[in-house]
Amino acid sequence: MTLTLTLVRHGQTVLNARRHLQGACDSPLTRTGRAGVRVTAQHLSLHDFDAVYCSPQGRAVLTAMELLRHHPDLELTVDHDLRELSFGSFERRPEHELDAVESWTDLVPAVLAGTHPGVGGGEPGADFMARVRAVFARIVAAHDCAAAPGAQEDRQVLVVGHGLTLGAYLATIDPSRLVALPNASVSTVEVTDGRAAVVAAGLDVAGHGSVAARPAVVPEDVEPVAVAPA
Repeated sequence: MTLTLTLVRHGQTVLNARRHLQGACDSPLTRTGRAGVRVTAQHLSLHDFDAVYCSPQGRAVLTAMELLRHHPDLELTVDHDLRELSFGSFERRPEHELDAVESWTDLVPAVLAGTHPGVGGGEPGADFMARVRAVFARIVAAHDCAAAPGAQEDRQVLVVGHGLTLGAYLATIDPSRLVALPNASVSTVEVTDGRAAVVAAGLDVAGHGSVAARPAVVPEDVEPVAVAPA
């Protein structure tokens, strides 16, 4: 049987709209962001989710709460390891200031490969990738009644998080499927008999496009994620 993970990036925030870096810091959803999340919530309203996981950061929690309006019987599980990568001293600064020091197309592959020492003194790539692998391994393990070999039932799990965090997970499954994830976008991963596959990546349900969604090339040596318990 199949465990389906539906991954939703948080709605557009004030810092997203201004094209400022936002990792460990936070900012409110814009009016456009709130409207976009409502569109995504409606898109997912008929999904029969069994569980919901979310980053502890405010923009993700607000997004998850809006999505849960259509699933009032579900309890939100907050996992600290779903938080976004920290940009250190570049937090809240314009994207172009980081680009002047290190291009996004160089930075992201180094983070995903676990070789980046940390943006502006922030979280090292190795630490970031370790927690991304760990949190999704935990989520899959918690629902292995659907994902494990010989499972007898399907399950659907909603995960609300951030562009780099969700993108990093997708990259560990299939580097060729990593795309820039728009705000309030939907990606889908299916885990069957202990094997994960990316079914869809970055479906722009809310129509936010490239604002705060930056593409990058994935290195070939990204270590695959452990998607099922040993």
